[in-house]
Amino acid sequence: MPDISYYLSRSARQNVEEALALAKAHEQHHPFLALTEARALERADLVDSKKVTGRLAGVPFAVKDNYLTFGAPTTAASHILENFEAPLQATVVERLEAEGAICIGKTNLDSFAHGSSTENSAFGPTKNAIDDTRVAGGSSGGSAVAVALGIVPFALGTDTGGSIRQPASFNGVVGVKPTYGMTSRFGVVAMASSTDVMGCFATNVSDAELVTSIMAGSDAKDATTVPDYFEPMQKTDKLKIGVIGDFMTEATDEGVRSSINAYIETLKQLGHQVDEVSLPMAKYSLPIYYIVVPAEIASNLARYDGVRYGKRSDAQTIEELYGESRDAGFVTESKRRILIGNYVLSSGYYDAYYQKAQQARTLLIEEFDALFQSYDILLSPVTPTTAFKFGQNTDDPIKMYMSDAMTVGVSLAGIPALSVPGGLSDGLPVGVQLIAQKKNDAVLFALAKTVEKEQA
Repeated sequence: MPDISYYLSRSARQNVEEALALAKAHEQHHPFLALTEARALERADLVDSKKVTGRLAGVPFAVKDNYLTFGAPTTAASHILENFEAPLQATVVERLEAEGAICIGKTNLDSFAHGSSTENSAFGPTKNAIDDTRVAGGSSGGSAVAVALGIVPFALGTDTGGSIRQPASFNGVVGVKPTYGMTSRFGVVAMASSTDVMGCFATNVSDAELVTSIMAGSDAKDATTVPDYFEPMQKTDKLKIGVIGDFMTEATDEGVRSSINAYIETLKQLGHQVDEVSLPMAKYSLPIYYIVVPAEIASNLARYDGVRYGKRSDAQTIEELYGESRDAGFVTESKRRILIGNYVLSSGYYDAYYQKAQQARTLLIEEFDALFQSYDILLSPVTPTTAFKFGQNTDDPIKMYMSDAMTVGVSLAGIPALSVPGGLSDGLPVGVQLIAQKKNDAVLFALAKTVEKEQA
């Protein structure tokens, strides 16, 4: 898989033409929903004529199709937004383009980012880059596969509960979930506003760090962004690393645990102290997540009513218009989450479910904070298994949700995490999750770079 430096040494038009050709050659994997061919070639000529310059001048990239961009519709992989042309671009896309990067297309996802396999896309699933009988992961499966297949050196995703880290793990690439508020959410279709984070996939840690540094920073259009703080580090001192033992039990596949243990041995060889730690609230993170997040989903998706934009049914009354437009526009999983969200927010159940979940969320955050008093970094698998077969979990939503058990707690706490390749289990990639305290993103990248160099 070529890295960013490969593209910087060539003409932008050559880069874009090659990337577009590769995207078309890998159509059977279905990583893209649309290519922005005309606009990409136009921008390539601007770069080659030196009218656009920057740290990513001429480097092609892909964007998950819940980011607003020019050159192709923004569908969020749903029928309700099937023909929606964005009037503006997401802040982070604008920042990357200002540095000369060129978007070649919009990638597939679980509709409205609701899923863990990209099987919930209204336009068909994306196939795993390593084994096309298996899922790509989700919800940012298309972006992960576009990078893993070498179509582009980096791609954008969103991570609400693991939607970058899990597909990165399943496809053997680097995935970045920054601190909440480090990257702007402006111009991205909202899923859950208190956990949505904009991040990226890349072929290596250094490229992921560069892209993240360009995306990062406060934005007047997003009040949840925090003041600029991200300063890349080349190396770290010897660190204290805590392995979350709650995720290293027999419930996690033996091959996954073996890969994690091999990564731990490398850390020890580099002189870092590694201990097992406990996170008792970890077992509650999934039920907390699937109360809090559906509540926010129900609120955020209320705007899709067939009136202002998006799919509109041919109805006789306003009630029919709402109902029929939403029924035709949303996939089953989105409907399930809307129903759950409205239920936990309803009169008589708000205190019993939503309020209790938020209180438990606070306890989870406090446990993470307590661990970070003693440890610099926490470590765990990204998922309990490698990529599963198509259809394996689709009939059992709870089983599907369990694939997020190791990632949702980090999202609820708003802390940064990386998914980095940790070897193979029966020929399939295993991801290692590195977790840091809020605003300590740079330490994660520095540690991951030293391990990556040691393993090269």
